Amino acid sequence: MILRLRRYRLSLKIAIYVLPVLAFGLGWWLWKFVSMALGRPVLYAPAGHLTQIIFGTLVWALVAEHYRVTSFDELFRERTGARAAWSACIATLFVLLATLYFSRNVAFPRGLLLCDVILLLALTILLHAIFRILCRSRAHFAKATRLLVVGADQFAYDAAVRLQRLSFARCELAGFVHLPGQETSVSGHRVYELEQLGIVNSTHGIDEAVIAVHPAQFSQIPKIIKALEHLCLPAKAVVDLGEGVVVREKLFQLGNIQMLDLTSTPAESLDYVLLKRAFDVSFSAIVLFVTSPFLGLIAAMIRLTSPGPVFFAQERVGLNGKPFRMLKFRTMHVSSKSESDTLWTTGSDPRRTIFGSILRKTSLDELPQFINVLNGDMSVVGPRPERPHFVQKFLHEVTRYNNRHALKVGITGWAQVNGLRGDTSIEKRIEYDLYYLQNWSLVLDFRIIAMTIVSGLINRNAY
Repeated sequence: MILRLRRYRLSLKIAIYVLPVLAFGLGWWLWKFVSMALGRPVLYAPAGHLTQIIFGTLVWALVAEHYRVTSFDELFRERTGARAAWSACIATLFVLLATLYFSRNVAFPRGLLLCDVILLLALTILLHAIFRILCRSRAHFAKATRLLVVGADQFAYDAAVRLQRLSFARCELAGFVHLPGQETSVSGHRVYELEQLGIVNSTHGIDEAVIAVHPAQFSQIPKIIKALEHLCLPAKAVVDLGEGVVVREKLFQLGNIQMLDLTSTPAESLDYVLLKRAFDVSFSAIVLFVTSPFLGLIAAMIRLTSPGPVFFAQERVGLNGKPFRMLKFRTMHVSSKSESDTLWTTGSDPRRTIFGSILRKTSLDELPQFINVLNGDMSVVGPRPERPHFVQKFLHEVTRYNNRHALKVGITGWAQVNGLRGDTSIEKRIEYDLYYLQNWSLVLDFRIIAMTIVSGLINRNAY
């Protein structure tokens, strides 16, 4: 059964990865047909589309992994998988649009890109449907896997029933193994004692062993493995840690210790580390390059309007609670470190300079933080970094406050674009930060950036 599932998983991944080649190829013909039907000249050569196909395939591979479009396990959890496919296609569209914009490729028809993504969405849903049909049909005709279930209580019996209900892998029960101290809840099947496994051999028609014991009995697993050794059967364990605890590809080896990750975050995923970091670096570099003349003008105005340095560097708390020096344009008169580190800025704060008030109101004082992004201390989007003094204060006052440090802090964030900045409710801000933590995606990042540009630069709580 496991070997069959591995083949299914590998086949699905390969098919999903190469799907853009087919979708974008068909997209060319669809766009050409629509253009000719509308009487528009087709001036873009197919050879120019090749670069888009190669880059789009790479982007799609990363995005599809993030949204679990390639996951065989998700294939039978969802009815169509359209939601995950839609999210992945939209994310791919945004990345390709941004690439075209920054590359200044004005010759590439945007209608062609739209046709590509529409076909990619349709083919992804179709491919999932085909895989479901093929897996179920193969399971119907394939030889059933006969399982020896180690455990004979209600927990083991319920696990055995769920295994028999799998639509993509036929399972039959060859028997159960009663463990010391268990109350037997099995009827109609052969039940062995653990000590009797020595008499079990290949003539009993057993293909695999499944250990189905309650977490309270996990200490018996080494003894069970030893008893199963002479059978030379593949052995798997049912992991059910109770309601609300979902384990999904989080078992890993650390030296000679096996660990189960129960609190994994997006920051530990490959697409967060690579894709988000690539976006942060490219976006920050472009912003700093485009605004460099303006940055010089702001620096000059700060020096002319008040004595002191141009930049203000303050210690903030970042990813995993590590401190870093966050840069801003100085907007206040020079004061003691203890004062700046422990006092909130208020609407009528006398410490602000005249020009500093303008910078804070328009959020232009935040521009140097793109340097922090390039250094890797921050991200473009994430929970706003707080000062150590207030972090220690909020840790004792606000539930789950420290969870926000599971992601890189950002220049803008979900709480900020929803009006929660400055002297606003910390509890409400944490609620929005935790939503971002649980629902992070590149699409959400793009949405936050768009909201920041459209309505977040000038904010009544920015002072």
